[in-house]
Amino acid sequence: MNGLIVAGCLWVVASAIVALLPMRLQYAPGIVLLLAAPVLIVWMGVELGWIAAAVALAAFVSMFRNPLIYLYKKARGLPVSRPEERAK
Repeated sequence: MNGLIVAGCLWVVASAIVALLPMRLQYAPGIVLLLAAPVLIVWMGVELGWIAAAVALAAFVSMFRNPLIYLYKKARGLPVSRPEERAK
């Protein structure tokens, strides 16, 4: 469990740092964090149980709701827009 705590804390710190970046610089590190989160959630589920994994999944979906909506729409062939386009 020690490695899980360290990895989780590093992920949270990295997420906070990426959130401070301008939007145009958030894409590359955001994708890495987006791909790393399910690995950490599964690891958390194995180590701590399904309740902890469910809470972590809810937090993940809450934090990454816009990228997940974008990917869902893109996969379904629905029209998508980037955040810069919506702000105008």
